[in-house]
Amino acid sequence: MTQSIRWLQDEIADRMLQKLDIVKLKAKDVLLIPDFPGAHAPFLTKRFPGIRFHSAPESELSKLELFKLRAIRFWNSKFKSASCISLDDYKKTGRINLPSNSVDLVVSVLFIQDLSDPKHFLQECWRVLKEGGLLTLSYLGPDTGKELCSESLSQQLPLQKLASPWDMHDMGDALLGERFSDPVMDMEILGLDYDSDALLLADAKALNLLASNDQNGAQCTQLPKKLSLEVVYGHAWALGKHLAKAQDHVAYIDLNQIGRKTRSDSA
Repeated sequence: MTQSIRWLQDEIADRMLQKLDIVKLKAKDVLLIPDFPGAHAPFLTKRFPGIRFHSAPESELSKLELFKLRAIRFWNSKFKSASCISLDDYKKTGRINLPSNSVDLVVSVLFIQDLSDPKHFLQECWRVLKEGGLLTLSYLGPDTGKELCSESLSQQLPLQKLASPWDMHDMGDALLGERFSDPVMDMEILGLDYDSDALLLADAKALNLLASNDQNGAQCTQLPKKLSLEVVYGHAWALGKHLAKAQDHVAYIDLNQIGRKTRSDSA
C-alpha cells in the first residue's frame, strides 16, 4: 500500500476490529502484520488493556515514519518490550521472526492478496499463535478492479492480477486445511468513485492492479470512473495445537498427550 490508499487500510481495520467486540478473547500479545500508522493499535489498546505489540511495519514506510511507528507501539505497549519484525525478511525467508506459541492475536489488514503463497502465511500464523489464539484477517478478493478488465483497457494499461486471487470460500477451505477451527468468512463490495483519472491510476498502482512503473496511463482515454473493491474478512481459532495434523480424515494424537493411569492394587 502507499499513502494514497492509507485511508482504506484504516477504514478496513476499523471494520475488522469492530467485529472483535463480540469475540471473547483475553489477549496479552498481538502481532500486527502489516503494521501502519492508523487507529487500529489504539483500538486494540482499549479493547485489551496491558497488551504488548509485535509489529511488522510496512516496507514502504520512510525511516522517520518507521521510527515514529516504533515509538508509538512502545508507548501503546505501556513501555513493555515491543518486537519489530521485518516484512522484507518474511517475504525472503517465509518465516515470521517470532517464537512458536508466542501471540494471542494476529491481525492482518489487506496483505494476503499480495502473497504468492498465502497458505504458507496461514501456517506461520498457526505456528506463532498460542493455544486458543485468534487470527483475524482481511484482503482483496478476485473481483477487485473488475472495471479495468475490459479488452480495450488491457491493451492500453499494464494490468496485473493480484498475487493471491482467493475468494472467501478458498480462504475458508484453506483455514480448515491448516487446522484452524470455526472459521467465519464475510465479504463486501466497496465502490470508489473518481473525478480524476490520475487519482484512479494512483490508487490502482497502490492496490497492485497496475505495474508501478507504468508511464502511459495518463494517455488512456477510456478510463472508468469507478473501481470496485472486493474485501474479504475472516477469523479463525488456533485450537488443539497439541494434536498432530489430520490425514485422510483421521486425527492422530501425539503419544506425549496420552496420560497413563497405574493401578494402585496388585494383580
